[in-house]
Amino acid sequence: MSENLIHILVAEDEEFNFLYLVESLSEFNIKLYRAKDGLTAVKMCQENPNFDQVLMDIRMPVMDGYTATNEIKKFRPKLPIIAQTAYAMESDKRRAFEEGCDDYISKPIRRQELIDIISKHAPDRCPLKTAKPKN
Repeated sequence: MSENLIHILVAEDEEFNFLYLVESLSEFNIKLYRAKDGLTAVKMCQENPNFDQVLMDIRMPVMDGYTATNEIKKFRPKLPIIAQTAYAMESDKRRAFEEGCDDYISKPIRRQELIDIISKHAPDRCPLKTAKPKN
């Protein structure tokens, strides 16, 4: 994996939501990977120690985002996991933090809020602010 990129696993079962993230982040030095359910997200994090962040949808098939977060934190406790959910109640946000998430963003995701949260958790070696060159 390239040291010049921020590697983010997106745990998201909805195709449109994933494509929105791809488009929203395309101008930055970010590489996105996708897991369509929580169990796959856990397995991918086990197999790939180079992920810098996880964008974790809460409602997914096979294993929900809360359970997946708990499992990932057992072997990658410092990996930033950002909950993303359509449930924007204060109690949902509180639960996300209680379940081990490091940050929270509600759907529909606003692009600038997404950029700010990813930047906040970006590794020191590769800040989000450095846009990748256009080909």
